[in-house]
Amino acid sequence: MASTRAAAVAAPARRHRPKTAPEAAPKTAPRRPAARTRRRAHSRAAIAWIVVFGVLLAGVVFVNLAVLQLNLRLDKANQQRSQLKADNAALVAQLSSALASPRIQKLAHSQDGLIQADPSSIDYIDLGK
Repeated sequence: MASTRAAAVAAPARRHRPKTAPEAAPKTAPRRPAARTRRRAHSRAAIAWIVVFGVLLAGVVFVNLAVLQLNLRLDKANQQRSQLKADNAALVAQLSSALASPRIQKLAHSQDGLIQADPSSIDYIDLGK
């Protein structure tokens, strides 16, 4: 009986903790830290490539815009050159008509009273004698 008593006395000295529900086990296995860093490295590399391609694409666009502007300037210069050639041709035609012999003769007769000499009245002098 003594042993029962000792057991009875010893039992209240123990504190009983209430049972809690066991923690739910994760459905997936925990990820390893190496896999996480590898995945981050891949995503950083992908972002870096996207940035590099974006910069290259922007460079191509700016080069194309510069070429387009140069082409527009070249077209304008060609138009000016064509206009200058046409103006020069018109001036050459005007000059040739201004230098025409009948017009000069008419101006000489009207302004200065000059007339064309008769070819039979022209004599040559020999200066070698």
